[in-house]
Amino acid sequence: MIWNKTWKRKKRPREPEDVKIMSAGFQFKPRIIGFSCNWCCYAGADLAGVSRYQYPPYVRLVRLMCSGRVDISFVLKAFTGGADGVFIGGCWPGECHYITEGNYDALGMVYVGKAILEHIGLSPERLRLEWVSASEGIRFAEVMNDFAKKLTKLGPLGTGEGAHQARVRIGLEAATRLVPYIRLAMAERLKLSRSEQEYVRFFGSQEGKALIRQTILEELEKQEIALLLAKTPLSTGQIAERLGLSGSQVSKQLIGLSRRGLIRYDGEAKSFALA
Repeated sequence: MIWNKTWKRKKRPREPEDVKIMSAGFQFKPRIIGFSCNWCCYAGADLAGVSRYQYPPYVRLVRLMCSGRVDISFVLKAFTGGADGVFIGGCWPGECHYITEGNYDALGMVYVGKAILEHIGLSPERLRLEWVSASEGIRFAEVMNDFAKKLTKLGPLGTGEGAHQARVRIGLEAATRLVPYIRLAMAERLKLSRSEQEYVRFFGSQEGKALIRQTILEELEKQEIALLLAKTPLSTGQIAERLGLSGSQVSKQLIGLSRRGLIRYDGEAKSFALA
């Protein structure tokens, strides 16, 4: 008779020093999703690889025909899926391969995206747009290395900013649901003449920031409140605490939702709920 005996090696208890060594050896590696224009930035990335320019291996590139094809929903989906940073690479202004000059659309979208990230408690630096031509392989590598370095310093999404994960999730979900409205607002209210200087001037001005606030962020606040109330009735103070908003901001959005017939006030419970 043949006996098959499986010998199990006894593991020794982990010593405190082992734990220290493992902690010291761990380094956070950010998950980066990149959307690259086929004609310029993606070719620049290819040149960086062929030329053996070093950049982080954890960058995941998605090739699109034009940076203008990057929809705000792509950015939100990437962050919702756990990305720590999103990169968009396009042709230099004036060098777009299409008459629509889509890189300006990408520029406007990034300004709006940064405002949304800041609103929900995330660093705007997690979303980055750069112009890279097909011959700039070394520039592509430098940009990726710099972006990875900044994200590593920021830390994991939300955690690095000290934002509550539930707050981040509700914000990203609300923004995703609002995408059709955001597209319309960008096309009708936030589209400018094809000039990089004009985009930088407008979106950096108080006028531009106020317009983003009025057209997009206030609607986003309403959507966030509606999502919270879909789970459980809440008072004004509870909503303000969960979203990190002031009581006056919440009251303003509650009035707007009430006028639309979307919420009701329960006098006995002293809280708001969906209608």
